[in-house]
Amino acid sequence: MRKTLPAAIVAVAVAATAGGVSTASVSTASVAQTASRPAVQWGPCPADATGPGLQCATLDVPLDYRRPDGQKISVAFSRLASAKPEQRRGVLLLNQGGPGLGGLNFADTLVKSGLPQQVRDSYDLIGFDPRGIGHSTPLTCDLTPEQQGPASNPPAPKTLADVKKSAVFAKTVADQCAASATGSLLPYITTKNTARDMDRIREALGEPKLSYYGASYGTYLGAVYATMFPHRSDRVVLDSNLGPNGYDSHALRQQALGVQLRFPDFAKLVSADPDKYGLGKTPAAVTAKYYELAKRLEKTPALGYDGTLFRVITATYLRSDPLMLELATLWRQLETALDTGKTAPAVTERAAAPAGDNFQAGYFGVICGDSRWPTSVHTYQANVAIDRIRYPLYGAFAANIRPCAFWPDPIEPQVKISDRGPANVLMVQNLRDPATPMPLALKLRKAFGDRARLVTIDQGGHGAYVFTPSKCGNNTVTDFLVTGRRPAHDKFCPAPPA
Repeated sequence: MRKTLPAAIVAVAVAATAGGVSTASVSTASVAQTASRPAVQWGPCPADATGPGLQCATLDVPLDYRRPDGQKISVAFSRLASAKPEQRRGVLLLNQGGPGLGGLNFADTLVKSGLPQQVRDSYDLIGFDPRGIGHSTPLTCDLTPEQQGPASNPPAPKTLADVKKSAVFAKTVADQCAASATGSLLPYITTKNTARDMDRIREALGEPKLSYYGASYGTYLGAVYATMFPHRSDRVVLDSNLGPNGYDSHALRQQALGVQLRFPDFAKLVSADPDKYGLGKTPAAVTAKYYELAKRLEKTPALGYDGTLFRVITATYLRSDPLMLELATLWRQLETALDTGKTAPAVTERAAAPAGDNFQAGYFGVICGDSRWPTSVHTYQANVAIDRIRYPLYGAFAANIRPCAFWPDPIEPQVKISDRGPANVLMVQNLRDPATPMPLALKLRKAFGDRARLVTIDQGGHGAYVFTPSKCGNNTVTDFLVTGRRPAHDKFCPAPPA
């Protein structure tokens, strides 16, 4: 198991519909379309996306698919080719989530994390920077370095007045995004358009179908693609699932539930060795320590952490068992710094956010452009008051107002995930996922109907395939990708051995 998860799983700490046609007509259309298109020109990848065997290319796509002959933007994508062409089934498109994160080197991340050789032999692994991100035509909101953190992580509100104060800042960010040099692109940086870009990549590669692996937000992107292009999707794996409405205000608030359900794993882990961690001899004592440190850091920041960042980093590090051990060390360092006044840098490194504000711009472009968020400040004040009591660890933070409250209405209706299409979707989900908790996965499973099977693993963390020790879960996903076999019914995997 890797010590850390891919950037998608940690960088959040920094948070006309195409119809399906018959298989025969898709194949014929694909041949006719690709015959008139130049072959993909593979070349070296950018310096920040290198990996053994990776090749990169770019593709021009319509900014607005309702006007396919209008303005074009570029999408960058990568390939890690199968070393055994005779065993190659096709292409496996990858998305590590976010939204707002690039993916040119995600294939390399998966390989280093232990992606089984059978999967590597069966597919060319295709990563890509989604529209607006990284080496695709990039977005900016012209945020200053001081604005970037609070833009996606507003202060955890203690009073209703704090929510109102956050609303002023959120509106400033929304206005800056709209007025930025790339503000005119923002309405088109949606999941629906990214799914269309994926199909253009498939077409450019000359493939009649594509298989897909997506994690976190990437599950919603995969669900949208499988709904918009059901007969162009081959084998679809969705890992750590959002609900059928994507990353909306409800999904963000659900993170508070996820943290509440996952935190006991951390409290049990560190209280089992109180001499080593010094955070309490019982889970209840460790929980009390959380509130104590958050309160002290609100008054006196230490090691660069205030109360809000402490909550966010804690929630982020709950996404991986190895990171929880690092989190325990960080808590001890913070307490020592508060007690002694020392400001030596923490040994635990925080998840590195991408340089500039491209992450925030892409993040808001998608989550605000996909669906309409509540617009009343009073709604957020009520949600904060409710979730502070219902989910005291993280509820007030997750329910606070974001720039999406001041975003223009989406330019297109949201895709309705449906059960129309082939039975080719495999969902995999940890039972105690702090970022995309189980209720969201169950809703997506219901929306897919018999198109999907759900594999639930009795473990915590965000990211179930490859990144965890569950042989039951990992083998089920690998078998599906390599052979196409799915469980006859939804499947439950017991907790892996300690």
